[in-house]
Amino acid sequence: MTTQMLRNSARDAEADARHLIFPLVPREDIEANGPSILMSGSGMRVTDQHGTTMLDMMSATTRAGSLGYGNREIAQAMYDQAITMHYSGAGRNTNAAAARLAAKLTEITPGRLNRVTFTSGGSEATETALKIAKQYLQQSGRKPRAFKVISRWSAYHGATMGALSCTDWLAVRDVPDPRVPGHSFVANPMRYRNSYGLDEESYSDVCVAHLERQILLEDPELVAAFIGEPFQQANGVQIPMPSYWKKVRALCDKYGIMLIMDEVITGFGRTGTWFATEQLGIEPDILNMAKSMGAGYAPIGAVMTRDEIADGISHFRHVHTYAGHAICCAASLKVIEIMERERLVETSDVLGQQWQRAMKDAFGNHPIVGDIRGRGFWQAIDFTADKASRAAFTDDTVVAIARRARELGVIVGPIGTAIEIAPALIATREDLAECTRAMAQAIADVARHRDLAGN
Repeated sequence: MTTQMLRNSARDAEADARHLIFPLVPREDIEANGPSILMSGSGMRVTDQHGTTMLDMMSATTRAGSLGYGNREIAQAMYDQAITMHYSGAGRNTNAAAARLAAKLTEITPGRLNRVTFTSGGSEATETALKIAKQYLQQSGRKPRAFKVISRWSAYHGATMGALSCTDWLAVRDVPDPRVPGHSFVANPMRYRNSYGLDEESYSDVCVAHLERQILLEDPELVAAFIGEPFQQANGVQIPMPSYWKKVRALCDKYGIMLIMDEVITGFGRTGTWFATEQLGIEPDILNMAKSMGAGYAPIGAVMTRDEIADGISHFRHVHTYAGHAICCAASLKVIEIMERERLVETSDVLGQQWQRAMKDAFGNHPIVGDIRGRGFWQAIDFTADKASRAAFTDDTVVAIARRARELGVIVGPIGTAIEIAPALIATREDLAECTRAMAQAIADVARHRDLAGN
């Protein structure tokens, strides 16, 4: 394309974008600032409608673009599948790509997770997991009346109504009300800053005790499942104390409750292992995945469980039109092949640790930086107005820092009190260093401009 053709294309895209409804962005923001239309991408970088090229350190904002932009291998695999068998329907029908992917997933997932059903994304995965849990308990006779689900404060499990009923994320908290009956919430184990001002271990135990009290309050015979993210995204990569999930697993076993691990974000190498559950020392009953499963090239998710749970459901009353779509399954198979060949999971672990140390060295002692945490290629910088009290900013300081980083050519994601950074697994040391430099400058610039902590 010539420069003029690119300009015309960008103008057309801006005009056409007026017909879009933009999720999670206030309408007045779009009207005042316009949308960000990404016109092209290659590797780790994207170019918008203004011709500005940026380093994408958020894997296309949703953390799904785990292999970067313009991967021809994945595109070719999708094309080859499309002209062979693009779609096989549902029910008794399936396709070879779905069967191969199901078998491959049993190799890379932890524990005895050996049975798979596919979805088109993370929200559908949550819906499917809830139905597996309830139908297994009901059809197997273990808990014929069980229908209740417990999740955690600040949880995010998807945008469909069942998934939203498990969600307590502030931006969508009031959307599902009244929720699907039987959903309740318990404390989440945030280590840097919690509502009670307790030390990390004490607060973790409070969270576990809260869960047990809630189970007893709801009646254990009626509680079907507890669902949680291994590392919660709320306010940026919340990693619980090592004992937390083992105690939760013990409670679920004690009361016959299905433990659903939502790995939609953390799965597929994001945290330095194929799945974050591998780092917890437990085995869930059900595991969700999506996002990086298709690396952003294809909408696909999956739910996995053990043989005895799948076999305990004599008739699975659930279906999605595009579950196990052959093109999406072919894309996911190629994603896994590339990740194994390039050893990207190991890279996420090793470079992630080095990168976190580099960020701590570069700006960890800055007066407004409270905590730098994360695993692998999922890191967060938590900000504070006062290091002694760990008080959060109540204004738009965090958003301003992210905005300044974008002006410096690096895309990061503000999330509550923190900035989240989740690059594609193909990020190099140079990419990580560029991000670190931009964040150091963005923090310094905003702090100086606003005269924060004496700057």
